[in-house]
Amino acid sequence: TDPPTPTTAPGKSASTTVRAKPNKCPPLGLESLRVDDSQIQASSYQRMGLGPHRGRLNIQSGIEDGDMYDGAWCAMHRDRHQWLEVDAIHLTLFTGVVLQGRNSIWSWDWVTTYKVQLSNDSVIWKPCMNGTEEAIFEGNQNPEIPVLGLLPVPTVARFIRINPQTWYPNGTVCLRAEILGCRVDDPGNRLYSEADRSSKDPLDFRHHNYKDMRKLMRSVNEECPDITHIYTIGKSYMGFKLYVMVISDNPTKHELGEPEFRYVAGMHGNEVLGRELVLNLMQYLCKEYKKGNQRVVRLVTETRIHLLPSMNPDGYEAAYAKGSELANWAEGRYSYEGIDLNHNFPDLNNIMWDTQEKAGDASKVPNHYIPIPEYYTQEDAMVAPETRAVINWMQEIPFVLSANLHGGELVVTYPYDCTRDWAPQEDTPTADNAFFRWLATVYASTNLVMSNPDRRICHYEDFQQHHNIINGGAWHTVPGSMNDFSYLHTNCFEVTVELSCDKFPHASELPIEWENNKESLLVYMEQVHRGIKGVIRDKVTKKGIPDAIVKVEDHDHDIRFSVTAAADGDYWRLLNPGEYKVVVWAEGYLPTMRRCHVGMEARPTICDFALTQTPLQRLKDIRANGGKIPRDLQLRLRALRLRK
Repeated sequence: TDPPTPTTAPGKSASTTVRAKPNKCPPLGLESLRVDDSQIQASSYQRMGLGPHRGRLNIQSGIEDGDMYDGAWCAMHRDRHQWLEVDAIHLTLFTGVVLQGRNSIWSWDWVTTYKVQLSNDSVIWKPCMNGTEEAIFEGNQNPEIPVLGLLPVPTVARFIRINPQTWYPNGTVCLRAEILGCRVDDPGNRLYSEADRSSKDPLDFRHHNYKDMRKLMRSVNEECPDITHIYTIGKSYMGFKLYVMVISDNPTKHELGEPEFRYVAGMHGNEVLGRELVLNLMQYLCKEYKKGNQRVVRLVTETRIHLLPSMNPDGYEAAYAKGSELANWAEGRYSYEGIDLNHNFPDLNNIMWDTQEKAGDASKVPNHYIPIPEYYTQEDAMVAPETRAVINWMQEIPFVLSANLHGGELVVTYPYDCTRDWAPQEDTPTADNAFFRWLATVYASTNLVMSNPDRRICHYEDFQQHHNIINGGAWHTVPGSMNDFSYLHTNCFEVTVELSCDKFPHASELPIEWENNKESLLVYMEQVHRGIKGVIRDKVTKKGIPDAIVKVEDHDHDIRFSVTAAADGDYWRLLNPGEYKVVVWAEGYLPTMRRCHVGMEARPTICDFALTQTPLQRLKDIRANGGKIPRDLQLRLRALRLRK
C-alpha cells in the first residue's frame, strides 16, 4: 500500500518538498556515531555514565558498574515526564524509532511502552498521533532485542523526543535508541551536503545475501576472466559453499616467488562490513586493472590475492533476515551450531608454552609449524565444518600475510590473542612483535576514521591512547584464535581489523565506509612484499628444496613452508628494515648462512640459498638411483668413519 501522507510538526514551517519514500528511510546515525553527542539531550540522567550520549542502539557498557561508560541512557526519575531528545540539525522526515534496553551484567532495565513527540524549534512539541489518539508504541521485553516502532504518519521536523510511559517493574527508565528518518531535500544546507558524501567508485554498495554474493562474484569473474578465478574451500553446516575469489595475473596456480595473500571476512556472521568491503575490493581491483591503474596492476601481477567474503554464511543469513537495525549485538555471531569460530581453532599457544616449561630450554622446542593436537582431529571434536575448511585451505596454500575483518570496534589487534596462564588481559607478544605492530599501524594509520584524533570512542575503551592498535591478549584473551593458529601452524602473519563501531551498518553507510577503508586495504596488501624472499635449491641438481627451515638470528620464530604449492623451494620471511643473519637448513642437507639486508623500500630483498647434501644423504640418493659412487664421496665417507 501507499505510505501515509507526511505531515509537518509545529513551529518553524517546512517549505521544502519531501521526496524520500518513508518506508525506505535510513537510520539517523546514533549507532554509527554520525549523530554527535551534542545532538542528544535528556530530561535528566542518573550520572554521567548513564547520560543521553549513551542512549545509542547497541552501545556496550564497561564491566565496572557506575563507570563513565554504562550501557544506556537512564533517567534520574521513574516517572512519565522523562524524555530523550535528538536534534537532526536539519529538517527530516521521521518514520520510526528502534528501541533497546540497557546493556549491563549487573542491572535489568528496559522501556515497555513509549510516546513520541516532534518539533521544529524544541519549544513547541506535537505528539505523534494514531488517528485521533496519541500513539503508544510497544517497547522492549528484554534488554537486547531491538524493537521497531513505525510512526503512523511520517512527519517532517527537526527534533524528536522519546517519552517512556512504562518500564520493567523491577528496573528504571533506561533505553538505547536509533531514529529512522530521511533528510529533506535542501541543497542550501551545508551540513546536509557534507553528511551525504559518498564514493566516486562505481561499485555495488548494498548488502548481499548468499545468492547476491555469488551473483556479484560471478559478474566480476566475467568482467575480468584473465585475472580472476573462483573456487570453494568447503561448506558451512547448512550447506552454503565457502567461496573464494583469487585475483592475480595467473590466478589458477602458485607462481615461483610470488607471495600468497588473503583477506577473510564474516567469521562472525553479524559483523557484515568486512563482507561488503571484500566484495567491493573484488570489483575495484578488476575495474582499476582494466583502467591501467599502475598501483593495482603491480599488486595483481606481483601478488596472488585470495578473498573469502563470508566464512560464516549461516550466521550472516540469520543476521541479514533481521536487517541492519533489528539484528542485535549477537544475532548471527555464531555458527549454526552455536560455535564462535574465532575460539574454534586449535590452541597451539598453550601447547608450545607448556612444552617450553617442561623442556627447560626454550631453544630446543619448536617455535613454528606446531602440529595440530590429536584430540582436535577426532570426528566427535567440537570443530565447526567452516573451521576445518579454513584450516585445510591454510595447509594447501603457502600464505604469507593475512587479515581477518571484524566489526563492533575501531582498532587493529595483533598476536598473540591468547595470554599465558589464562590471564584475562595481558600483553603477550610474539617473537615478531615489532613487525606485527608495523602491520597493525599500517592499517590503522591509513584508515580515515581510526586516524581521526577527534573521533568518539565506540563503546567504553579508548584505543586512541594505543594509536588504535593493541596486542590481542592485552585487550582480552582469546584461546584458539585464527591469528595465533595462522602464525604458529602455517607461518602466515595475520591481524584482526575491527572496522566500525556498528557491526551491521545500514546500506547507506557503505560508500563512506569503503572510502574510509580503501587505502588501508590496499596498503596492507602491499606489506606482503616486505622482508626477504628467495628460492632454496640443491647446490648440485639446482632443484628446489621443499620443507626447508629459515631461521633469522634473534628471532625465535622460524619459517617453514610445508605445502605442495611451495614445493619448488621458494620462501618468504616478513621483516622490518635492518641487517639479518639468516640460516637455512633442510633434512639431508648441511646448514647454510647468509647475511641479508632489508631496506626501507616496500619491496623484498632477494636472498637465495644453495644447500649441499650431507655425504650420507648423497650416498642414499646415488644408491637409490643405481649410480656409481664418485671418488670424492668415497673419501669423505671414509674420513667420517675414521673420525667416529
